[in-house]
Amino acid sequence: MRKLFIENLVKLNKRGKNIYIVINDLGYNVVEPFSKIFPKRIFNAGVSEQNMMGMSAGIASEKVQVFVYSIANFSTFRCAEQIRNDVDYHNLPVTIVSVGSGLGYGNLGYTHHAIQDYALMRSFPNMLIISPGNNDELSSSLRYIVKNPQPSYLRLDKDEIFQKNKRKISIKPGKIIKLYSGNKKKIILTTGNVQEIAKKINTKNYSIYSLPIWGKKTKNETLNSIKKFNEIITVEDHFHDGGFGSWINECLKKSNKKVNVCNKYISDKVISYVGSKKYLMKKFGPKR
Repeated sequence: MRKLFIENLVKLNKRGKNIYIVINDLGYNVVEPFSKIFPKRIFNAGVSEQNMMGMSAGIASEKVQVFVYSIANFSTFRCAEQIRNDVDYHNLPVTIVSVGSGLGYGNLGYTHHAIQDYALMRSFPNMLIISPGNNDELSSSLRYIVKNPQPSYLRLDKDEIFQKNKRKISIKPGKIIKLYSGNKKKIILTTGNVQEIAKKINTKNYSIYSLPIWGKKTKNETLNSIKKFNEIITVEDHFHDGGFGSWINECLKKSNKKVNVCNKYISDKVISYVGSKKYLMKKFGPKR
């Protein structure tokens, strides 16, 4: 998804959008298509994540839009205070881009896991979470955030996703996207790159939906999208605590209707293991 992200930013910037990128000595062989065309709109903050986030907030304060690009653990927990104080509390148009969602960098050990990032980022009152599950959702999400600049967290899978059939979709915060038609009252609801896992879990022919944009400010919109269902199975590549499933549970508490919810997530036992994403997800990821 990294290359597609940069391709989209190049296209959007060519249309007159005032977009900047800030990296922290990472992203080589990915960001070059942007830096070659817009060399004055990309900055390398070096191995200094706190400074990277402060720089981004300063640039964004000049009425431009900034995308901060790094591996997930570096762009979240390493600079959490600067995200809170500089970006979120000042409500600045900075999109924090994390690469390596879930266990994408599992071979580098628990320091590089992105399995608690939802919990951190959704605690900030102005932060919008953008977690696309396929290429169409990524492209549409970027179009939305460029048109509606605000503090946001864009969570990308490390690998490129092959998608046979492309379609232009309209994405809005709290709006669910249908992926597979089945039972009209029972659904599997995903966020992020877990759609193939959802298909394997779907042994009872449930409908499958995706929710790419969510967060604290979208609870009412999300509730309106999901309260019509009788049963929801959530699937995510994150811990249960503070994750997508627990957030859906919180949304439904605002409704008087009884909806049965089952959450599928990554087991916290994974932190003791090192291995490829495929190995770790098979052993500790969401299961039937």
